[in-house]
Amino acid sequence: MVEINARTVGELRQHTGAGFVDCKKALLEAQGSLEEAIVILNKRGLITAAKKANRETHEGIIESYIHSGRRIGVLLELNCETDFVAKNAEFIQLAKDICMHIAASNPLHISRDLVPQAVKDQEKEIAAAGVTGKSQEVTEKIVEGKIEKWLGQICLLEQPFVKNQDICVQEHIASVVARIGENLRVGRFIRYQIGE
Repeated sequence: MVEINARTVGELRQHTGAGFVDCKKALLEAQGSLEEAIVILNKRGLITAAKKANRETHEGIIESYIHSGRRIGVLLELNCETDFVAKNAEFIQLAKDICMHIAASNPLHISRDLVPQAVKDQEKEIAAAGVTGKSQEVTEKIVEGKIEKWLGQICLLEQPFVKNQDICVQEHIASVVARIGENLRVGRFIRYQIGE
C-alpha cells in the first residue's frame, strides 16, 4: 500500500481546491499518482464543487425530519446561491437526505474545522494515554491515526453517506453541486433525541 504524506495531499489540494479528506482518498485510490487523483476527483464532481465553494450562499431552506416512532428529529439549514435553486426538487431532496443521514449517524459537527481546538486536544490526550510502550514517533503516528478516524466519525461531511456507504456526505453534496451548478453549503443542524 502506498503511503500518502501531507505534502502530496497539499499539492493536490492546491491543484484542485478539493478538501483534505477527498484529496487523501483520491491519492490512495490512485496509488499516489497526482494525475490519476485529479481524474478521480473530477469524476466525483469535487473539483467543480471546489471551484464554486467560495461563492456566497445566502438563499436556501430549512428542512426537518422526524424519524418513525417520533423519538428522533432533525432541523437542517441547507444554503444555496439563488432562490431558484432553493425551490429545485433535487436541492430539496438533498436536504431531506442529509436530515435522514443526521438522524441515523448523529454527527456532532459539520466539518473538522468547526471542531473546537480544546475538544481536539482533549481527544489527543485520551488517544495518547491509550498508547504504551511505543517510541515517540510511533506514538504520534498512532495518535494521528486515531484522531483522523475520530474526526471522520463525528463530522457530518466526512461520514459515509447513509444512502451510499461508498461515498461520504461531502462527495454526495459535490455530485449535486456538479449537476445544479451552484455552491451548496450545510449552514447548521440540530438533532433531537428523546432522553438525550
